Amino acid sequence: MVVMSAFSPGHPASGENAAPGQPDLGDLLRASARGDEQAFAELYDATSARLYGLVLRVVRDPAQSEEVTQEAFLEIWRSCARFDADKGSPMSWMMTIAHRKAVDRVRSAEAATRRDQTYERTSRERDYDVTAEQAERDLDGQRVRRAMESLTETQRGAIQLAYFGGYTHTEVAALLGIPLGTAKTRIRDGLIRLRDTLGMQS
Repeated sequence: MVVMSAFSPGHPASGENAAPGQPDLGDLLRASARGDEQAFAELYDATSARLYGLVLRVVRDPAQSEEVTQEAFLEIWRSCARFDADKGSPMSWMMTIAHRKAVDRVRSAEAATRRDQTYERTSRERDYDVTAEQAERDLDGQRVRRAMESLTETQRGAIQLAYFGGYTHTEVAALLGIPLGTAKTRIRDGLIRLRDTLGMQS
């Protein structure tokens, strides 16, 4: 199959039946089913504008609509042998494929948005370390401050942001201008040292 290198929605749309001087879509589909690439190119030229318009009404984004229209034509090429004229017109059959592709793209985009929103929501939840939770429950503020003074400046800054400022590890890294892995290491090492210091104070 010759893949269309660029989508051009400017061709005139074809009607359900062949008008004088226009190709018969059913004949073109049957020829395409036999592997006739020229027939498929003619089918594309005759119907691309109408299929693109349908997709655009669903997807709304022109660039994505072009992609979806190309996906629809690829599906048409692969499945044109299954076209049954007794069940509907060629254009209706093709538009059904295009509409399904457009709906799939919208649903995929919505699912991606939901995933992003879920990630954002969960990533902002403070991932308290057991040691920090225990310190807040069982130790008074003075002992915690003394223990914090035993940390290095970098460890103390990271822990203050993460566990007392309520920032996520990613936000801590951004605020301190350091890589995420470095922020996590500072927090982990600081918590270990904090745990050991609080243990000695018990």
